[in-house]
Amino acid sequence: MTTTHVTATTTVAPAAFVAALTDFSAHRGEVFGNSDASFYKVHELGPTWADVTEGSNVAGGTWQRLRYDWSTPNKVRLDVLDGNKFGKGGWWLYDVSPDGSGSRIDLTVHRAPLTFTARLLDWFLIGYGRVFHGRDLRRTLRKLEEASPPTAEPPASE
Repeated sequence: MTTTHVTATTTVAPAAFVAALTDFSAHRGEVFGNSDASFYKVHELGPTWADVTEGSNVAGGTWQRLRYDWSTPNKVRLDVLDGNKFGKGGWWLYDVSPDGSGSRIDLTVHRAPLTFTARLLDWFLIGYGRVFHGRDLRRTLRKLEEASPPTAEPPASE
């Protein structure tokens, strides 16, 4: 079991990032590049939680069933319920805080490998997890920034 931590900043407001992270509509893969439609399934959805299977084609196809919880403001926790390579005991935590004109995102990923392949991936992520998860987070933030550019301040009254 290893843990990776990455941080990124963005012009996207905290509420907008949390809204995107908890938007389980069909266009999720457009914002989150590692969410492949062939693995994607929403099992249940509540007001501050969701039970979702997501995955990507990394390492021949990697999926996890996750319980999302966004009941704490500006925090979204994903607990792994099941998976084909990483399983129960793993989790993701997005801690989103205001940062000037946008947000600071602190992402922590804790993996629980289930298979030999997953242990190899976990070993790789010990060294490159920050690069891998950081790249994906920054790619998502760029997509969100492009989709909703900052609004101009109203002119000052004279």
